[in-house]
Amino acid sequence: MSTAPQVATHTDPADQAHPAVGAATSLLDAYAPGDHFLATPGRTLLARGPGLEVPHDERPLTARVDAALASAVAAGQKAPVVMGAIPFDHTAPAALSVPGSVRGAPPLASDPLVALPASAPSAGDWRIRQVPEPEIYGKGVAAAVERMWRGEFSKVVLARTLELTSDAPLDLPAMLQRLARRDPSGYTFALPTGPGRTLIGASPELLVSRQGARVVANPLAGSTPRSPDLAEDVRRAATLLESVKDLHEHAVVVDAVHQALAPYCAELTVPARPTLIRTATMWHLSTTVTGTLASPDASALELACALHPTPAVCGTPTQTARQIIAETEPFDRGFFTGMVGWGDADGDGEWVVTIRCADAEERTLRLYAGAGVVAASEPEAETAETAAKFRTFLSAVGAEL
Repeated sequence: MSTAPQVATHTDPADQAHPAVGAATSLLDAYAPGDHFLATPGRTLLARGPGLEVPHDERPLTARVDAALASAVAAGQKAPVVMGAIPFDHTAPAALSVPGSVRGAPPLASDPLVALPASAPSAGDWRIRQVPEPEIYGKGVAAAVERMWRGEFSKVVLARTLELTSDAPLDLPAMLQRLARRDPSGYTFALPTGPGRTLIGASPELLVSRQGARVVANPLAGSTPRSPDLAEDVRRAATLLESVKDLHEHAVVVDAVHQALAPYCAELTVPARPTLIRTATMWHLSTTVTGTLASPDASALELACALHPTPAVCGTPTQTARQIIAETEPFDRGFFTGMVGWGDADGDGEWVVTIRCADAEERTLRLYAGAGVVAASEPEAETAETAAKFRTFLSAVGAEL
């Protein structure tokens, strides 16, 4: 029998003050390859069992998802949810399904047992190939900056990848444990994307959530690496808050989010200045946009599709940025900079920007990291930023660049 995700919300303050010890970490411990696992600041979900795949056809994605949820209800499933991943290219097939069963729990961060350390990665040998090489990536950044100075566009996000190969099969449950326990307040996921393939990661960025009439988006843009030295770490955070280049990059993204959500909302609150959020490896400029829906018909997925892709992962103007990405990046992004999440038949749900992630298959991991390039960007700085972002996943597998 399916359990509705509402059991995982626990929005009552009394519930949050007295969470069930071990409820969330037990779902983390129960994950096995092929399951759908998603942990957010609001809930922890583990889904498994035969379900209904959302087909890829000419209908809009939202219509296909609505039809799959309706079919699950008609088949007797109680409060079904759709879970999975949507690629960067919205015309490419998504990996979405309505699982046969869903177990829910409070957020990982509310479970005291999440503070217990995960087992350290085994000392395995990883063969690492950088695609493209840092020098080639830097040249791509420089070429984009030159075109921006000519007035062709305002911003583009350029990514690179690391291909990690091991002699031993990948231990996905152990990787997920390390990712989740290192940043339990973020968005940690492990989702099947095809036979023997898993999208796994820990994203800091909420694209959009909807609960009833309440809408929240949390765009991030403008970043700097953390430092193990406390004084230096604080200095970097303060510098980021005053960086003209990063504040401009962030403002472009927030404005795009505002413009995309405004038609759906009766009211929308957009703070004038960003704040900071931190992960284990990065500081990010962050703005929390909140709103009230004008109509209950707009689902979380519809809002997410209206936002995707934001300038934080693509650039602006969008079509020009997409073209430059296709011309510059020597790989297919796949699900990287797409979105992962869940939604229910009432339209509630959470969709997260797919960053700090890897495609896992047999003995191979493909890691992704990108940096926002604007006219003030420097190739060396953007290359260093992507290297810092790789650290989230490299530390989870015991590899070094």
